Amino acid sequence: MRKYIASLLVVSGLALTSLTAALAQKTPTLYDNLGGKKAIVAVVDEFVSRVAADNRINAFFKQTASDPKRLASFKAKLVDQICQASGGPCKYKGKDMKSAHAGMGISGADFGALVEDLVGALDKFNVKPADKNTLLGVLGPMKSDIVEK
Repeated sequence: MRKYIASLLVVSGLALTSLTAALAQKTPTLYDNLGGKKAIVAVVDEFVSRVAADNRINAFFKQTASDPKRLASFKAKLVDQICQASGGPCKYKGKDMKSAHAGMGISGADFGALVEDLVGALDKFNVKPADKNTLLGVLGPMKSDIVEK
């Protein structure tokens, strides 16, 4: 009987360890909650369209928007940046934010307009408020490297 109880305890312990490991692996990341890379691409496409139509800030993107190759590269970098920031497998390989925006004269109001456009894109795809806030919380600290005045 003792052998049986000892065996049962060992098997129960192994089962509990396996269950705990399985649950730990299945905890979704923000990347998962956003819908993965395909969903991030859709959000970035919508976001870039909104920025292009936003007269408050579209002048900052005139050169990029007028060059299809440059625009595609810009979108790909944004996708990688959001993908990486949300815990996905992508690696952002662009410039750091301070270097990328140096000399552009971006104000706090300009940055706010950009955030509004991003929120609009996230809302269009019904991103849950908690996930939206988490993403904005991850990206928000970049403001100090982007805003110059």
